[in-house]
Amino acid sequence: MNYLYEPFIKSERQQQLYELGNKLSASFAHRADEVDREGRFPSENFEELKQSGYISFTVPEKFGGKGINLYEFIMLQEQIATGDAATALSIGWHLGIMLEMRDEQTWSDEVYERLSKLIVNEHALLNRAASEPATGSPTRGGMPQTNASMKDGKWVINGRKSFTSMAPGLHYALVSAQIDNTGVKGFFLVDMSLEGVRIEEKWDTISMRGTRSDDLVLNDVILSKDALIENSGNNKSELPKAWLLHIPACYLGVAIAARNEAISFASEYSPNSLPGPIKEVPEVQRKIGEMELELMRAREMMYSIALRWVNEPHQRKNMGAELAAVKHVATNSAANVVDIAMRIVGARALFKDNPMQRYYRDVRAGLHNPPMDDAVISMLASRALTESKSS
Repeated sequence: MNYLYEPFIKSERQQQLYELGNKLSASFAHRADEVDREGRFPSENFEELKQSGYISFTVPEKFGGKGINLYEFIMLQEQIATGDAATALSIGWHLGIMLEMRDEQTWSDEVYERLSKLIVNEHALLNRAASEPATGSPTRGGMPQTNASMKDGKWVINGRKSFTSMAPGLHYALVSAQIDNTGVKGFFLVDMSLEGVRIEEKWDTISMRGTRSDDLVLNDVILSKDALIENSGNNKSELPKAWLLHIPACYLGVAIAARNEAISFASEYSPNSLPGPIKEVPEVQRKIGEMELELMRAREMMYSIALRWVNEPHQRKNMGAELAAVKHVATNSAANVVDIAMRIVGARALFKDNPMQRYYRDVRAGLHNPPMDDAVISMLASRALTESKSS
C-alpha cells in the first residue's frame, strides 16, 4: 500500500475502496492527456464510474448505494484526481449532492428516494446549475436571474447557467431560479432531454478542460409542479457544506500526481555532469522534502476534519470555519507542491507531452472554486473577533 494512504485507511471496507480508487485512477491516467489536449468530455471514464458503481457510492444502502461517509468520499476523490483531475472534480459534484442531502435532509423522502433510484437503476448523472454570468459564484449570495413562473399548473423556466460541469454527460440538472420574481430562490429538477434545454459550448479554458463546464440555456422549459424540490423559503439547512471537501481533495490529488512525477524524474534522470541521478543532489532532496511537508500539513488537516464530521455529528453546525479553512490551505498547498515539482523537473515540465504542465494548469483552478480565499479569511477573523467579545 502507498504510504501516503496507509495512515488514513481505518477499516477493511476503506481498504477495498482504496483498491478500487487505485484501479480507476490508473485507468483514467492513460487518457488524461488526450482528454485535456482535445478539451473533450471523458465519456469513457464516466462509463467506468457507472459500471463500477462509483456514481452511486453516496446513495444510502437502503436504496442500492454504498452509503459512504464524508471521510471515505474525500479519500476516493483524492485518488481519482491523481489519474484525471477533471473527471474527479466533475463526479465530485454529483456524489456530493447526494451526500449533502443525506446529511441535511432538506429534500422530501420521496424526492430523495426517486433521485437515488435514478442513479442506481438508470446510471443517471446530475449536477447543480447555480452559477450565472451576472451573479458569479452562488456562494456570494446573488439572486439568480433565471426565472421560474407558474402557468396553467406547470413551471416555465427561462435563463442561462454557466460553469455547468459534466454538461455533455448530465441526465438531470438542479437549476436555481427565482420564483416569479418574488426574491425566493428554488431549485428545480430539469430533465436534460426536455424541449427548450440546450448546451452552449463555452468552456474553452486552460484548466480542467475535461469537465466541459459549458453553459446551460433554458428557453421556455416546461416542468411539472413537483419539479420544485428545494425552496429557500422553507427548507434551508443550518449545516455547513461539508461535501465541498471534494474540492480540496481533488487538488491535493493533482499535487500528489505532480509529486510522483517529480520523484520518478529525479530517480531516473542522470545528466553526464553528475555521477548518478539528480535525486542524490541535496537541493533536489530539499525540494522533495518541501513537497512532503506541504502535503502532510494539508492532508492531515483535511482528513482529520473530515473524520470529526463523521464521528462528531453534534458538532457539525459549528464546523463551517474549519471546513472552509481546509479548502484554503489545501488548494494553496497543492499549488505550491506543483510549483516545486516543476522546479525539480525543470524546463522539460513545460513541454506539451509532459503531464507536469497539465498539473500546473489544473491546480490553478482550485483557487477559483468556492469558498474563495478572501471569504475564508474573513470568516476566520469574524469568528475570532466574535469569540473575543464574548469571553
